[in-house]
Amino acid sequence: MGQDEIERNLGVQPLDRVMTEHELGNHALVAASTEPMTHKAVQRARKGRRLTKHMKQRMADALNLLIKQKGVEIERPWVVKDLFTY
Repeated sequence: MGQDEIERNLGVQPLDRVMTEHELGNHALVAASTEPMTHKAVQRARKGRRLTKHMKQRMADALNLLIKQKGVEIERPWVVKDLFTY
């Protein structure tokens, strides 16, 4: 890999751990999203494939909405910085 190439595989992200802890599948996140999102995008997010800033925000918004719908109390809403290491 050359110096100018961007590393695209960044390893399993914190989003994956949060979704696993709350027993949430990819479909649940897609269904909860108020903006267009695909199952493939969620899978890429969990595995650490690089996403746009906008798509990471969509993931965070959908996750917060989904957790609220489940009635789970959290201290504060999840933000992109909590869910992604890049």
